[in-house]
Amino acid sequence: MRLPSLSTMAEDYVKLIWKAGERGGAGLATRDIAATLKVSASTVSGNLKKLDRDGLIEHTPYYGVVLTPLGQQVAVAMVRRHRLIESFLVSRLGYTWDEVHTEAEALEHAVSERFLDRVDADLGHPTHDPHGDPIPAADGTVPATLGVLLGAIEPGACGTVDRVSDDDPSLLRYFDELGVGLGTHLRVERVRDYAGVIAVSRRGADGAEALVDLPAAAATAIWLAPDAD
Repeated sequence: MRLPSLSTMAEDYVKLIWKAGERGGAGLATRDIAATLKVSASTVSGNLKKLDRDGLIEHTPYYGVVLTPLGQQVAVAMVRRHRLIESFLVSRLGYTWDEVHTEAEALEHAVSERFLDRVDADLGHPTHDPHGDPIPAADGTVPATLGVLLGAIEPGACGTVDRVSDDDPSLLRYFDELGVGLGTHLRVERVRDYAGVIAVSRRGADGAEALVDLPAAAATAIWLAPDAD
């Protein structure tokens, strides 16, 4: 997928807006973008006006930001770049899943389409990255995901972790310590709001189960593919 010539700012903004929608959110507000990118609200407002003029977004003050068809195309291409690079760093260079996000953020703006196509072919055209996020294909189609956010699952339900947010590397490292990652089978036991934890049973490789307390942040960071039964 060939990208038009855009600034790093434009590419970052449209990708951020697309990802918010991908994960079930509504149009992003200026304050949300400012908080995520760690810039002032006035800086975001000025940049959104530029993106609106360039036909990448539609920005209605107080109602949020949505992508135009052109913005959608650019965003999907940037997400493809980011997730393929993360996959390459883990599969070929030995990075761990908590180390790749920042590296990919820098590299995604610099690599050529030829390099990206070689990476895609070398990895065997993967459909999901090391965090379980779907990798858009070269034609812009996005593979389906089966997962449901952990916070939306009722106690007693079971499933396999098929996606984990990469927004917080320290949270990923904590999941590693708990033995929770892609492919881990979990049963939600109970939500302890008073303690800020979600109690789950984790099934190990030997079939034995262990009770694990996940932090409240896991509710919006882990997706489970529900068991068929």
